[in-house]
Amino acid sequence: MKMRIRRLGRKYLDLELSVGDNLRARVVERPGRWMPPDDLARMVDDLRVVAATTLGGDSLDYGVLTGDIDRLNDAILTVLYEGESRQPVGFNALSLLTLDLRGRPEEVLHTGLVMVDPEFQGRGFSWVLSGLSVVLTFFHRQLRPLWITNVTQVPAVFGLIVESFDDVFPARLKDRRTYRHLEIARQVMGNHRHVFGVAQEAGFDPERFIITNAYTGGSDNLKKTYSQAPKHRHDEYNAMCGEQLDYERGDDFLQIGQMNLRTGRRYLLRAVPRSSLWSILSRGLFLLGGSVIVPAVQWFSPGTQLGELRPWNH
Repeated sequence: MKMRIRRLGRKYLDLELSVGDNLRARVVERPGRWMPPDDLARMVDDLRVVAATTLGGDSLDYGVLTGDIDRLNDAILTVLYEGESRQPVGFNALSLLTLDLRGRPEEVLHTGLVMVDPEFQGRGFSWVLSGLSVVLTFFHRQLRPLWITNVTQVPAVFGLIVESFDDVFPARLKDRRTYRHLEIARQVMGNHRHVFGVAQEAGFDPERFIITNAYTGGSDNLKKTYSQAPKHRHDEYNAMCGEQLDYERGDDFLQIGQMNLRTGRRYLLRAVPRSSLWSILSRGLFLLGGSVIVPAVQWFSPGTQLGELRPWNH
């Protein structure tokens, strides 16, 4: 697998990699803050093409698909392209939410929307759209634990989040939420529900972390019946969704978990194909070096003229 760094500034990621036969993925961080307007418009159009193809011609009107610059300012996008024509065939749109945790601002990563052209589903690149951008963000943020949130009514996705991250709630019927889970949930539902297409009239059950009547804020076309929702290989997740959620009303679980060293290692060893492991790991270490080692060298070289490289200039 070959990877090319398109743009690696002090703050934002922009890289592209081959992920299979005639398929490439591009990962961009906060494109609304630095990408030229024409390039940004083309990327949003690529997302809309995938959404329309996946939904059989229907459209979605929330999040990055609206083209709203505020959404794109805080998004991390992974777009999958086919061939020389660069036909978009899949995407993952994450959002960075700023919350007040322990008395200071902290970024929480919302896992957002994943869509794949039906003709390209089941081809073995789910590892790209489900976790690559999360792991790269983790490396870019100096391996500091990163809280994640997820909103879903799909048992397969519900189980994937439970098995991919640590300290996830809700996960199983007997699990108990902590104060940190509740603190994050309250702020997400209070200030960021527009990010995942949930209107103000939607309710929230703080005991079970269930959003009631969730499909009224632009995400209407994503609503499914229980029979339509893809199932997980472990029946406990299917049963929990079927028993706890009202699919006719349109309920979702709000899941909260954490990416840390253990979950990062688990992703690299279990999800990433062996042929791609070293390439992903080496780029992760490169990102880590850029965010830890290089600033340290600059800091301890006060007598060297580094100009724009000095951290206080940024």
